[in-house]
Amino acid sequence: MLTREQVQSRKEIQIQSERVDDIPLLIGMMIRMGLPQVLDRHTPTHWNQRDLSWGWTTTIWLAYILSEGDHRKVIVREYVKSLPVTLGQLTGQQICEEDFADERLSVVLKYLSDARYWHPIEEELARQTIRVYDLNSDVVRCDATTGSGFHRVKEGGLFQFGHSKDDPKLAQIKLMSGALDPLGLPLATDVVSGERADDGLSWPIIARMQRMLRRQGVLYVGDCKMSAWETRARIVTAGSQYLCPLPRTGTTPEQLEQWVRDALVREEQGLLETVCVTTVDGDEQDIARGHEISCTQTGECDGQRIEWTERVIVAKSFAFADAQQRGLQVRLDKAEAQLFALTPPRGPGKRQIDDEATLVARIDKILTTHKVKEFFTVRYERQVERRVKQVGRGRGGPNRQHTVVERVRYQITSISWDEVAIEAARARCGWRAYVTNTPVERLSVTKAVTLYRQECRIERVFDRLKNRVSLAPMFVQEPKQVTGLTHLLMLGVRVLSLIEYVVRRSLAQDQESMTGLNPDRPRKGTTRPTTERLLRAFKGVTLTVIQGQKQSEVRHLTPLSTLQEEIVERLDLNIALYHDLEIYTTSFR
Repeated sequence: MLTREQVQSRKEIQIQSERVDDIPLLIGMMIRMGLPQVLDRHTPTHWNQRDLSWGWTTTIWLAYILSEGDHRKVIVREYVKSLPVTLGQLTGQQICEEDFADERLSVVLKYLSDARYWHPIEEELARQTIRVYDLNSDVVRCDATTGSGFHRVKEGGLFQFGHSKDDPKLAQIKLMSGALDPLGLPLATDVVSGERADDGLSWPIIARMQRMLRRQGVLYVGDCKMSAWETRARIVTAGSQYLCPLPRTGTTPEQLEQWVRDALVREEQGLLETVCVTTVDGDEQDIARGHEISCTQTGECDGQRIEWTERVIVAKSFAFADAQQRGLQVRLDKAEAQLFALTPPRGPGKRQIDDEATLVARIDKILTTHKVKEFFTVRYERQVERRVKQVGRGRGGPNRQHTVVERVRYQITSISWDEVAIEAARARCGWRAYVTNTPVERLSVTKAVTLYRQECRIERVFDRLKNRVSLAPMFVQEPKQVTGLTHLLMLGVRVLSLIEYVVRRSLAQDQESMTGLNPDRPRKGTTRPTTERLLRAFKGVTLTVIQGQKQSEVRHLTPLSTLQEEIVERLDLNIALYHDLEIYTTSFR
C-alpha cells in the first residue's frame, strides 16, 4: 500500500507527449530561407501588438499547414497548444496559444493580401532564396489556374463564373503565377477575379519578376495565352526573351495551314530536324520533327516604335499527332452513328422527320458539332406511303367514299466519307507553331520543343497548391482573406518545391539514391524523391516531456533513423533541430 507521501509524489509528476514529426524540418527550412525576417520587415506593427511577431506567427502557421494539409484558422490554436516545448525550442520565442487566435490570423491574411506588403515580400524572398541556394534563374515559366469554391457571386467580387479548369458549376478565382525552371519554385503570384481572361495577366507578372531578378536575357515560357503581340513586344523591350505557341485564332489558322503545307513538302524531302530525347531507361526516342522560319515583327508598343526578328518553329509532335488522329476517328464514327439515327425505320416510338429543311438543319448541326463537315457526303430521299381510308364513321360498303392519305418521311440512304480529305487532315495532325526571339545558339529547334514540352513543371506547383496545401475548399469568405490565404499557401508551395529540389540536387551531385521512402518496397532506391515522401518519413517522431519534483525535467525524443538523418543532412540543415529537443535540465526554461 502506497504511503501518503508516495501518492503526493506521483501527483506532482506530469508527462506530456508532443508529435514533433516534420515540424523541425519545415521550420528549419523557412528559417534558412529567411521567411520570418522577410515578413517582419514588410508587415506593419502597432504599439499594443503581442510579443510574437507577424513573421513568426506566419511561419508557425505555415508549418502546421504543410504538415497537416489543413489551412483552417480555427484549429491552429489547439495545435500550437499541443506543441509548446517544440515550438518554443525551434523558434526561440515565447509561444502562447493566444498568438494564434482567429482574429490574429485574420490580420496576417489582411497584410498578405495587400500589394503594398505582398509584392516586397515576394521580391526579397525570391532574391534571398536564389542567392542562398544558388538557383538558376535563366528560365521562368508562366501559367494560370483557377480555384473553385461554394462562394456567393457578387458584382465586382473576387469569386466569379468563368472558363473553369476545375468545376464549371462553381464560382472561382484565378491565379497567375511565375516559377523558376526546372525546380518549379514560385516567384510571383497574382490573384484576380475568376472571369478574367488569361491574356492580360501575363505581362504584369512578368514585369514584377523582371524587377525581382534584376537581369536581362531571362527566357519566359508560357502557353498560347502569353503569345499576345503586346506581351511579346514588352518582353523584347525589357531585354528578355519568350517562347510560346501561337493560338489558333485570328489569322494564325491560315498562316499555320501554309506553314504546315511547306513543312510537309520539306518532310518528303527529308529536310526536317528530328527532335530526340533520352528516356528514363537511357534509350533514345524521337518525339517530334520540325523546322523554323524567320520573320520581322514591327509595331508600336507603349508609344514607341519597335521592331525585332522572330523565329517561328513549326513542329509536329508524334504523340500529339496520334492523339489528334484518334480524336478525329472518334468524331467521324460518332457523327456517322448520329446521322443514321436521324431517320430510323418506322415503328413504335420511332419519330420520323417529314420536313426536308428540318433534316438538312439536323445534319448540318451534327457535322458542325463534331467538326467533320468537310469529310461527309450525306444522301437522302423523300419517301411517301399511301393508304386508302374510308370517309366518315361506320362500316364500309360498296358505295362508301374513300380517300387516299399520304405519309411523308425523309430517309438517309447513304453516307460516304471523303477519304482524300480525311487523309489530308490526318497529315496535318500534331503540328504547332512556336514563336521565340531567343537566338538559335541558345535555343535550337530541338531545345525549344523539348523545353516547352516540360510545361508539367509549373503544373506541379498548381497540383501542390490544390492537393497538398488544399486551396479548395476555402474556409474564408471576405475577398481580402481569400487573397491573403492564397498568397500564404503559395509561400507554402515555395517551401515544398525547395525541399524537393535541394534533396534531388544533393543526390545528383553525389550520384547516389535514397532508400526507405517507399514502405511497400523499403529497399527500392530513388534519385528523385518527392517532398511528400520526404516529409512522410518523419511521421511518428515524438517528444516526451516528464516534469517532476523540484522543477526537474526530462525529455526523450524518438531516435531518428538513418533515413531521417540523411534527409536533414541533404537539406543542409543542422541535425540539432531534432537533437536539441531532447535535453535534461534541473529547472524550467
